Amino acid sequence: MSRKLVRPRQGRMFAGVCAGLAQRFGMSAGMVRLLFVLSLLLPGTQVIIYLALWIIMPNEDRYLVAGH
Repeated sequence: MSRKLVRPRQGRMFAGVCAGLAQRFGMSAGMVRLLFVLSLLLPGTQVIIYLALWIIMPNEDRYLVAGH
């Protein structure tokens, strides 16, 4: 399991949030995307959380430049 939470450059569909979460927790990106889409059927703040993660999670290239 990767310790960093970043949006990778490879494997993005939209913003890279699901791919980054999948990488962080050792899951496939397709599974995280499927879980996200299924969660949209339930009432809640899924879209707001996705947008917040998009803003908070750094791009992988910016993370590497920072030297972490």
